[in-house]
Amino acid sequence: MQRWPVVLFLAWVCFLFFAGIGLFMSGFLLTRIELASSSSCSDPLVPPLWERQSLPPGSCWAPQRFSKAVLVIIDALHFEFARFDPAKASPLPYENKLGVLHQLATSQPRHARLYRFRADPPTATMQRIKGLTTGSLPTFIDVGSNFASYAIQEDNLLAQLVQNGRRVVFMGDDTWEGLFPKKFFRSYFFPSFNVKDLHTVDDGILQHLYPTVDSGEWDVLIAHFLGVDHCGHKHGPDHPEMAKKLTQMNEMLRSLVDHLGNDTLLLVAGDHGMTETGDHGGDSEKEVNAALFVYSRTPLFGSGPPEEPETIPQVNLVPTVALLLGVPIPYSNIGEVMAELFTGDSDAVSAALQQLSVYHINAKQVDRFLQSYSLVAQDLPAEQLQHLQELFSSAVEEHTQLLTQVQGTTVPPELKPRLGSLISRFQRYLREARAVCTQSWARFHPLRMVGGCILIASSCLLCYVASELAASSQSLCRSCLLYPLFWGPVGAALLWLVHVFTQEGLDLLLVSSWAAAASQLGFFWHWWGQHLKRARLTGSQPPLASGGLRQRLQAWLGLAFPMGILVFRCGAMFSDSFVVAEARVAPFLLASLVMLLVGKLHWDGHLTVPEGPKQQLLGISSYRREIWYLLCLVAMLLVCVRLSSFFHQCREEIPQCRPSIFLSPLASLRNTRAKNLFYLLCVALLAGLVYAVQSWLRHYGNLNSSDPLVLFVRWGFPLVVLCIACYWAVASSADDSLGKLQELVQVAVVVFPRAVYGLASMGLLLLLCNPMTVFAKDTRESAGSIVTPYLGVPGSEVDFLHVIPQIYKRMQESQKSRLERGSCRATVAAYGLGSVYSAALVIALTLLGFLLMLLHSERLSFAFLLLFVEAFVLLHIHTCARGLAGDAELFSVPWYAVISWLLAASQFFYSTGHQPIFPAIHWNAAFVGFHLDHSTNLLPAVLVGANTFASHILFAVGCPLLLLWPFVCEVSTSQRKKPKKESREELQEVEEHMMEMRLRESPEEFSTALLRLGLKYLFVLGAQLLACVCAAMILRRHLMVWKVFAPKFLFESLGFVVSSICLLLGISLVMRVDCAVSTWFSQLRLR
Repeated sequence: MQRWPVVLFLAWVCFLFFAGIGLFMSGFLLTRIELASSSSCSDPLVPPLWERQSLPPGSCWAPQRFSKAVLVIIDALHFEFARFDPAKASPLPYENKLGVLHQLATSQPRHARLYRFRADPPTATMQRIKGLTTGSLPTFIDVGSNFASYAIQEDNLLAQLVQNGRRVVFMGDDTWEGLFPKKFFRSYFFPSFNVKDLHTVDDGILQHLYPTVDSGEWDVLIAHFLGVDHCGHKHGPDHPEMAKKLTQMNEMLRSLVDHLGNDTLLLVAGDHGMTETGDHGGDSEKEVNAALFVYSRTPLFGSGPPEEPETIPQVNLVPTVALLLGVPIPYSNIGEVMAELFTGDSDAVSAALQQLSVYHINAKQVDRFLQSYSLVAQDLPAEQLQHLQELFSSAVEEHTQLLTQVQGTTVPPELKPRLGSLISRFQRYLREARAVCTQSWARFHPLRMVGGCILIASSCLLCYVASELAASSQSLCRSCLLYPLFWGPVGAALLWLVHVFTQEGLDLLLVSSWAAAASQLGFFWHWWGQHLKRARLTGSQPPLASGGLRQRLQAWLGLAFPMGILVFRCGAMFSDSFVVAEARVAPFLLASLVMLLVGKLHWDGHLTVPEGPKQQLLGISSYRREIWYLLCLVAMLLVCVRLSSFFHQCREEIPQCRPSIFLSPLASLRNTRAKNLFYLLCVALLAGLVYAVQSWLRHYGNLNSSDPLVLFVRWGFPLVVLCIACYWAVASSADDSLGKLQELVQVAVVVFPRAVYGLASMGLLLLLCNPMTVFAKDTRESAGSIVTPYLGVPGSEVDFLHVIPQIYKRMQESQKSRLERGSCRATVAAYGLGSVYSAALVIALTLLGFLLMLLHSERLSFAFLLLFVEAFVLLHIHTCARGLAGDAELFSVPWYAVISWLLAASQFFYSTGHQPIFPAIHWNAAFVGFHLDHSTNLLPAVLVGANTFASHILFAVGCPLLLLWPFVCEVSTSQRKKPKKESREELQEVEEHMMEMRLRESPEEFSTALLRLGLKYLFVLGAQLLACVCAAMILRRHLMVWKVFAPKFLFESLGFVVSSICLLLGISLVMRVDCAVSTWFSQLRLR
């Protein structure tokens, strides 16, 4: 059997897809160009009004209004959390808890004000920190670096404060440490990633906050609280814990106000909001709607607050704070200064002149940035830049003319109307400039996007061509692999030489893509040459007979309906409404495909028995008995599809949707009786899964030996279930425990998951070392060795009735001669040999299922049970359909089976509580078994990825079962229709049912079948990926591109990577079992 060539060929095809994904992503998700320039006090941006007078010491560009500032960031402070409505008699847990803000705003209306603080998506914490300090807009792809906070190199507010000698003290979220290394005068960082920890960060800040404020050894103090955000992730906003956390924040602010001096500005801000489930990261209204509260002991505003709080973008905070503290505005800021904070006690005319001056500075700074950026990036539309330049020039010119007519602070009456008009013109310029940047920020690289699409499309074509070629050439993977392995490095070397001669930097991604394209060309060149040779050889032969043509047409028609479903699914990726509703469409397509399969079997006449003369006369056709078994399987599948819809997650595009109650952990249930009932049901499901797997293995004779793997299945599986049950028990009651019991629970929450990790790893290691689950009963004579695969429990009667002939012809002939002489003495009985490949896969899938269930909430174990049942039903439908159709190609898996298998994987992606959006990611999975913060980002990324793509992992690893299952079911189907025969005929009947050992008779066909199955699986995955890539490229200027199409592309790409790697692991496991079977036979021969 060709083992390594098959795995290498599939790995090379996966590399082609990976190169295409990387090339497209580099052109579609480019980060914004960051300018290295920074502002300084010497920049000529001071307006004419302040050029006439020297600025106070410590001031740049504008007079300093405050010498100190306190910025309190309450992570995920939604505007509704900060708003106070006295009319509400029974507020929700998150309402009317920050009463101190309302008290200050009503008692001192000119000193305090509440704003709607609108965040720019993506609403991940790191991106919001960048926006709050640089005044710019982080791009979409930056959300991927939320686990690896790269230091901000762009000019920012903290850099300006440090550059101008201000002492910045920080306490709270340790994300700031990675973003601003060595920027703080003093810092108190606390681990932030454990979203289940509500108190460590907040309590640490409160320990240092008031002593630091009272010491006075600071100019700017930043405190970033995380308790509200973590409470939302763990419990959601509508929970008593949220009321406790907001009350704690209220008391903190009340005490902090008492410690502030007259020269201090207080800013209380939320970096983003949160959804009804406590998540964030997207661009829904609830995620971008945060709160900002401004307070000072000295008057800030010239008039009272408006009836409805004003909405301001978050980037507006940067130029406002910079000028209030007397430091330059960061170079790349595109925010608009909050001019009303610069009026104070001044009269209306003086306030207007002050506002005009800060607007003048702000407009000059934005104009300078736009000019510098357009020279470097050249992606801003030229006509819009020209329009903005005209707006800016006319406003600055009019401002200069107006100031020449002003004597001091005295403004002639005829000029007063022009003040308001000029302020509006500056505001218009700043807002239009920000809008232009927002619309044009995504800088696409069309050539790379097209190249990525072509590479993915050609990889799909290669999969289809290679799968068809493999049917006629069993040495395809060995012969055709040499050409790509040669042409790929040659293409990479040519590109490297070009870069050497042109003295340009070498892009590793571009080199990989070039090597992939060159290797593809080598494959297609070789294939086309072989095709031409074959055409010349067959050119002199007569054309196809009508029977051959009819068979080919039937084959194409059989291919049409599964491919039609696939084409419909791929074509609908271009519709945002389809992507939003895909959780309901994928199960519908799966059910439709299965029903079409039954209809085709009926249309082809495979469901009816041949009609006799009497039936033809009466016009009656009788159905075969197997049809009822098939219909029962289809009914079971439809029930599973229907039940899986109860485990859904919601998108904010469907406002009437309510998330499934099964997504929340048991700890969120307040009803103790319901919690205990659900717990018992979940544990019973785990025990039932173990019982079903052990029963299946025992039925096929794979639990009879005393090998370590078999012993682990017998005793290790129940132990894993016990550990998971104990973890669920302590995790669901962790919040209810007190005192020393709380410490014990915290230890148990870590120990039990790690025990599951250890046991599952041990089981997988045993499976890899010795995957054989065969028990050999040796009662041979010295004449020679004969091996027969056995089922069931050993016994003399079973030994006599179920003796299966030898795999090798010599052994078969020996057995026949013995039967002819009437000798029925037993030889070597191998129990479980006929299902040895499938048994290894079933064991691996069970272990992976345990791990993945551990990473999900307890009640999602119902969904995983449905997943296993539906996969089992699909395998039997596939086997039954092939038996009814009389398919002679036993070593070929039909397309409908592969497509239905992948549709089921997509279905259970949604039915395990996921959606292709960032807010739906289950971040809690990163801390299953890890109480404290992770030392590296790799492990949490693996855990969260395994949680997100659980269905992809299970179905990809189990993909070889589509090939193996019909062989496993061979005996059970034959026993229903086994007639009485003579001894020779009985032997012949038994010979036909060798189960998976039939694969060993034709090792070359076995390896070719695995190769074709892998290529078909990658083709279907690649077609779905290609549809998402084309949709993202064609609709890149669509209104919903960053909300729907880009996240779908990213999730589909990651799902492809995970699925392809797991597919290679599944096929490699089958290869490992085959190697162990060969070794077992070799050792048996030597006895």
